[in-house]
Amino acid sequence: MAKHDDTAEVDSPPIDDGSALDADDADGDDGAEGDHDGPTTKDDASPDDTATDVEPGEDTRAPFWRQKLASPTGAAAVCVTAIVALGALGGILGHQLLNERQESLRREVFVQAARQGVIDLTTIDYTSVEADVARILDSSTGAFHDDFQTRSQPYAEVIKQAKTKSQGTVTAAAMQSQDGDTAKVLVTVSMKMSNAGAPEQPSRNWRMLINVQKTGDTAKVSDVQFAT
Repeated sequence: MAKHDDTAEVDSPPIDDGSALDADDADGDDGAEGDHDGPTTKDDASPDDTATDVEPGEDTRAPFWRQKLASPTGAAAVCVTAIVALGALGGILGHQLLNERQESLRREVFVQAARQGVIDLTTIDYTSVEADVARILDSSTGAFHDDFQTRSQPYAEVIKQAKTKSQGTVTAAAMQSQDGDTAKVLVTVSMKMSNAGAPEQPSRNWRMLINVQKTGDTAKVSDVQFAT
């Protein structure tokens, strides 16, 4: 009779020869390669991809005005500031232009009064001498007005007796000086005069310095001098 072996058969564990690990490693490699087929992440980016060309010490901040314009509040503040500045500048320029315009009109009033005063003084007709004298008095003021008024009657008589006619033409007029409501205007006049029974006389050219005084909205002659 055969002898029974009581020794139990023990299943020995499988020997790990590294083949399973190699398979897992292979699968891992395939997964890694598959991951690289997808989008490149920040961690996958190479150092060359993230490098910048900023020089050492270079200020990379945006300019102040760009920082202001970057926000709606800053842009609105810049626009309001610009509008206020332009409005102030426009007001200053407008005021300056207004003053210059008013000063130009004032000078024109003085010059025109001097021109008209010279024409009145040099344009006389014995047939209308009373009206001519009245016109001279109406365009004059001050001491000149008073002096001419005193002499107006004898002056008219001389004009009538000589049957004098004269015609004055202003050829130039320019402001010499101005001091508030008074001014001096240099006027050049050409006057042609004739007397009854006398040969025709050539035209005479005179330069007259006219003092003008502003009275209300107009200006009148206050003094007359012959200039050399």
